[in-house]
Amino acid sequence: MKRYIPILAILLAAFACKQVTVQPRPTIPLVHAIAADSTGVGALVAQSGRRGGEGSIAIIGEPQSAIIVGRLFQGCDRVDNIDGRPERDSLPDFAGERFDVIMDALAAPYAQYADLDSLREIAVRNAVNAWDSTSWRSVSDARPLLRKQRAKILILTSSLQAGWGLFDVDTLQQLCGGNCPVISPVHTLLDEAYASGAREIAVWTGRDVASAGVWQTVFAEKDFPDAHLAVIAPSSAFDVRTELREVLRQYRETGRPLDALLLDSYTTPVAPLESELRLISHEGSDEDAAFHAMLSDGFTIWDPGSSLVRYTYNLLRGRHLFSHHIARPEIFYYESAESREGTPLLVETSAEYAQCTYVPDLN
Repeated sequence: MKRYIPILAILLAAFACKQVTVQPRPTIPLVHAIAADSTGVGALVAQSGRRGGEGSIAIIGEPQSAIIVGRLFQGCDRVDNIDGRPERDSLPDFAGERFDVIMDALAAPYAQYADLDSLREIAVRNAVNAWDSTSWRSVSDARPLLRKQRAKILILTSSLQAGWGLFDVDTLQQLCGGNCPVISPVHTLLDEAYASGAREIAVWTGRDVASAGVWQTVFAEKDFPDAHLAVIAPSSAFDVRTELREVLRQYRETGRPLDALLLDSYTTPVAPLESELRLISHEGSDEDAAFHAMLSDGFTIWDPGSSLVRYTYNLLRGRHLFSHHIARPEIFYYESAESREGTPLLVETSAEYAQCTYVPDLN
């Protein structure tokens, strides 16, 4: 399947003006264009998720987030590797797994897209990139010269991309016969919080995500009985403690107790938030007392990185998708780019390049 990217570019152009609707929700024309291409990209999609434990775990998104999540997986040691008990055993939880970090520099930042269909096309394009077995050495090459593993699991790190594009990626697989799990922080966080017993839930996110309605849309699709969601985008402050208080201040206006606070950022540290909550529990001011009374006994802060790690581990274990290779987890880095002719490419790069270009201050 060495020539899928030029084919995908042709399909994008050919179907850009056609309107295709699938019940109960319309999908984008690109999905049906690919599904109709039974010998090219459609055949590639049909093979997705059909190789058991073979293949990589693709972590897809804006460069900084994708890199951070990739490192979380690589260094994770939360459970016993033999029986899955929540007990560290000094062995990487994802031993033997390969992670392909796909840094979507070509489309980032996702907040720039007022047209949601663009985000949906980006999600489909990135999924096809992850399922392909080739990559490019540089944008100047005439064809892809490098081999890569096909993804057995996709992780969409951006709530914007996942909230709008996951449906189209799933629909594409349904039409083509693919079976690759697609994971998103929006879905895993909501599922985990609700399963824990939380019914009054707040999301701490940015203004672009809040205004796009991603969390509200997915929450409505979940149809959780007796649950309520508040999506809050506080003003930026000097430190996260101040922002936390602004989140609680805005949530207090709902008049409801608070069971769970979901973080929609991979760079918001949980430890100082928990420290601030301990100070609030001492009821040092009238506002602190009101905040303390608002928080339920089981109140929990949920962060997206930990949620993705837990969900992915359980998925691998439950579906018997671990590779069972005896090796440390490996990360390979890829960057989306365009050729001189405007064709989208996936270029293999290095950890050093990723560090220096996108996360120079991240240890």
